[in-house]
Amino acid sequence: MKKIAIMLVALLTMNLSACSQNNKKEDKEMKVLVAYFSASGTTKGVAQQLAEVAGADLHEIKPAQHYTDADLDWRNKKSRSSVEMQDKSSRPAITDKLKNLQDYDVIYVGFPIWWNTCPTIINTFMEAYDFQGKTVIPFATSGGSSIKKACEDLKAAYPDVKWKEGKLLNRTSKKDLEDWVKKQ
Repeated sequence: MKKIAIMLVALLTMNLSACSQNNKKEDKEMKVLVAYFSASGTTKGVAQQLAEVAGADLHEIKPAQHYTDADLDWRNKKSRSSVEMQDKSSRPAITDKLKNLQDYDVIYVGFPIWWNTCPTIINTFMEAYDFQGKTVIPFATSGGSSIKKACEDLKAAYPDVKWKEGKLLNRTSKKDLEDWVKKQ
């Protein structure tokens, strides 16, 4: 009888220990990053608000060579941005590489919409890190385009990434951002 009682106590202790371990994993706070590229400052402002609302760290995806107004002239087929967007293999160099992406569970990736998709510097960012086990959520700003094609392009280019639905964040209120973040 004593052996049965000891075995029951041991089993109960192991079960409680396992439950405790599971709760620790569930209770672990998700670490969130907002990484963004902003050529004119619009996406930067949204990224800062999103990071504040999400309790996230903020990282700017900085091009090694800053974009000038002439570089961003989409009407000029020879402007830097036009040339990059015409070349699907273009990967503009970035600086200030993150050394701790592995620490994050959720990464919001923000950018302006260029030519109905994301700028090629976002591909540079996506290819610079291992996103295995991460949830990636795109967001964008735009003067008139949707984020839909950019999200489709990202999912097609990086099918192994766990993507969540992206959102266009033009003139978004703090309340709208809070609601969106809660749904993630």
